[in-house]
Amino acid sequence: MNIIFDFGNVLVDFKPVEYLGRQFSDKLIIDKLTDLIFRSQEWLMMDQGLLTQDEAIEIYCAREPGYRNEIRKAIKNSNDIVLPINDTIDLIPRIKEAGHRLYYLSNMPKELRDYLLENHGYINEFDGGVFSCDVKLIKPSPEIYRYLINKYDLVPGECIFFDDAPANVTAAEKEGIKGVLFTTAECVLEYI
Repeated sequence: MNIIFDFGNVLVDFKPVEYLGRQFSDKLIIDKLTDLIFRSQEWLMMDQGLLTQDEAIEIYCAREPGYRNEIRKAIKNSNDIVLPINDTIDLIPRIKEAGHRLYYLSNMPKELRDYLLENHGYINEFDGGVFSCDVKLIKPSPEIYRYLINKYDLVPGECIFFDDAPANVTAAEKEGIKGVLFTTAECVLEYI
């Protein structure tokens, strides 16, 4: 069996409001930056590899010049948004020992991808994977699932995909992949 993990809220926390709360104490700033940055079209464009972090900063600063310093701080420190979820990471050796192959499929801006690859050694245990920024596609687009399947010559019916977003799980199922809505590492156990 091929186990496929999303990163955000599966292998690493991706909770923008909590992250911003560690950076700033003012609720108004946290709310403003959550909407401005993490709920923006530009964030999706970074995920898709169509916009660099520096280009996005300039757009955000032009949109809200009164928050320039806060925008720069929020984005330049954003590596702190991807904290490991150890309960899931601890399952990686069990998955491999059970004879399963392990892949990742994640929407991720280039800068966060680079940080993960350089600082999260468990990624070396994966047999492969796809970050959205590398292929200019994002979930739940069917093309990104097909890209992963084709790149590694996988059989969709022999794959299980864990993601915290219902739309991404549904999209995987439309491609013939067993989709599981990830809630905790416990939900993985029945498949390994």
